[in-house]
Amino acid sequence: MGIDEHKKKSPVFVECAVITVSDTRTVETDESGGYIVDALKKGGHKVVGYLLVKDDKMQIKGAVDELMKNRDIDAIIINGGTGVSTRDVTIETIAPMLDKKLEGFGELFRNLSYQEIGPAAILSRALAGITTNGIAIFCLPGSPNAVRLALEKIILPELGHLIFEARR
Repeated sequence: MGIDEHKKKSPVFVECAVITVSDTRTVETDESGGYIVDALKKGGHKVVGYLLVKDDKMQIKGAVDELMKNRDIDAIIINGGTGVSTRDVTIETIAPMLDKKLEGFGELFRNLSYQEIGPAAILSRALAGITTNGIAIFCLPGSPNAVRLALEKIILPELGHLIFEARR
């Protein structure tokens, strides 16, 4: 079965949760989280949860663990906490929770970022993978431009297909 056949069998909508990791943002100032929610809904997907947590390993892990208890959630999109400062711990927190890492996601994200921002793209840490129970998790930088790029160029075009494959 080729990619076209798989895409035809893929879910049209996916149930998602969004987490923003930030020590400074509030629900009112969370431009990136708001964009993710809006873009998912415009793409026909359902947003079943939105959380804002501090850049803290226990808070991030706790939020993801809690969301994974909801058997309806197919994907969790996390933005923020992916930089290189000592406070940025999203990647280190989520990586051990993944059963299968999608190495190509980070590679493609940085390649596309390079086309927009040049060599500063090396500072862009991004991660995606699948948990043992088939939930896709994406970790994106928190900047609105990075979120837009990842959603429009990578996540939205392949989300249904990814969930189809993860659940087979």
